[in-house]
Amino acid sequence: MKSFNLIKLYFYQRRYLILCGILCLMAVDTLQLFIPRIVKWAVDDLTTFRIDVFRLAAYAGQILAIAAVMTALRFVWRRLLIGTSRVVEKKLRDRLFFHVQTLSASYFDHTRTGDLMAHATNDINNIRMSVGMGMVALTDAVFLGSAAIGFMAYINVRLTLFALIPMPLIVWMTRSFGGKMHRRYTKVQGVFSDITESVRESFAGIRIVKAFNREQREAGRVRDVSKTYVRENLKLVRVTGAFFPLMVLFTNLSQAIVLYIGGRQAILSEISPGDLVAFISYLNLLTWPMMALGWLTNLIQRGAASLDRLQLIFSTRPEILEISSPKPRSVRPGKIEFKKVSFNFPAVASQGPDKIPYVLKDIQFTVHPGEILGIAGPQGGGKTTLLQLIPRIYDVSSGTITIDDMDIRQLRLGDLRKSIGFVSQEPFLFSGSIRDNLTFGEAVSEEKIIRAARDAALYDTITKLPHGFETLVGEKGVVLSGGQKQRMVLARALIQNPPVLLLDDPVGQVDAQTAAAIIDTIRALAKDRTTLIVSHRIAAVSFADRIIVLDHGHIVESGSHKALMDANAYYAAAFSTQQAHRPEAS
Repeated sequence: MKSFNLIKLYFYQRRYLILCGILCLMAVDTLQLFIPRIVKWAVDDLTTFRIDVFRLAAYAGQILAIAAVMTALRFVWRRLLIGTSRVVEKKLRDRLFFHVQTLSASYFDHTRTGDLMAHATNDINNIRMSVGMGMVALTDAVFLGSAAIGFMAYINVRLTLFALIPMPLIVWMTRSFGGKMHRRYTKVQGVFSDITESVRESFAGIRIVKAFNREQREAGRVRDVSKTYVRENLKLVRVTGAFFPLMVLFTNLSQAIVLYIGGRQAILSEISPGDLVAFISYLNLLTWPMMALGWLTNLIQRGAASLDRLQLIFSTRPEILEISSPKPRSVRPGKIEFKKVSFNFPAVASQGPDKIPYVLKDIQFTVHPGEILGIAGPQGGGKTTLLQLIPRIYDVSSGTITIDDMDIRQLRLGDLRKSIGFVSQEPFLFSGSIRDNLTFGEAVSEEKIIRAARDAALYDTITKLPHGFETLVGEKGVVLSGGQKQRMVLARALIQNPPVLLLDDPVGQVDAQTAAAIIDTIRALAKDRTTLIVSHRIAAVSFADRIIVLDHGHIVESGSHKALMDANAYYAAAFSTQQAHRPEAS
């Protein structure tokens, strides 16, 4: 299990600190064992009237001194052991986030965000508890428990054997309840993911919910999932709720046995009153290791359930892989060529090639440096998918895509994607400032930022905002209009001056005047790069050097604007219709 191996690695890296923490914990446990001995001496002296105030104060001082040392050592072991669990939590969460980012786009097509959030929060927290408090409970259960039994046996072996009568029952109960806990913790964690996803989805779409007056419906949906969560937790509580009280019952059974049999031995002077008090004190010390054994079972089963869930993610491999030892290579403005490219989404392709038609089938075209290729066609024709194949968001099912006659699968993903400016159909903005969204964390000069904003016809809009480039755009750019968000992502793509520019409907949400300005910018920049532009608005691709029309995954038309108009097929009909209606987005 990769996740378990990661935990072992983190333990190995901090092995000396962990060892030191365990030694401090064992020292605390050892010191605890001396306090009942001091109490025994004091009680025996009191019952025989062989003690004065100064001797009694000495006993009290010894207990205070031991308590002070225990306090210092307890701080150290908590700092080291609990601190280690926090480090494991942090590193495991970092590794999980890094691994999820390496997974291919197809993984997120069928994985809910709420599930990933639950893994990164609740599951990792459960593992942290298993690691940190699990070490403490295990050490106390083994060391303190064994030592307490040893001291009890030193006082009276026969009484010790009677006190340990419930122990086999505790072992049996722990094994019996452990499997049930694991299964029910796994179920509870799954429903927790459902709650997280439901709440996230409702808040993400809160404006739509309000617009359609669906607050009660959404509240009911979350309430139903919450009821399921409560129901599954109650099933779990039936196990844990019986387990811990039974642990207390068996512990108190030992107390009752010791009180009866030990009391008789004290009456018969087989042991001294001080021995009986000390023995009961040791039995009380043994109570925590017995409880720790139950708590340890609880922690381990909870952590194991979460570890199994994380393992499903860590065992998922990205479908798009780097070639072995790829050599760094810069992509220049060059020829992009599709050679008999076919594609279907992995989940669909797994059902068999004959059952569901391809999204793209036998696509062939070439775009030379400085050229603009326009891609038009009805919705669902495969236009967006075609663009996503170039930066390898998805990999081709068959055929080859080349840049400068090199298969893109022979390029490092980082080199390939760094050389591509991608403007997606659905503009996404982070909740930071305009500057943060444009630079995407890169160190970019003010001159480049302003030039990119001007090229995207956005600069005048930004300068009118109260804080200019430092204006916060809110979650998903809520303070901006659809057209402004679209121009933001265009500026983000232009700011790095990429040699390849992929534009997925860059003017779909802007008015005709702004669209014309953006198109003029694209035409001016095209001479220095290879450009592919997709748009449902025929006018937005009519200026391209060549245009292809995609329908049901096939290229059904190809040529210049004039040639396609002369062909009088889909392109000409769509252009005439759009010109007649002249739709303009706000």
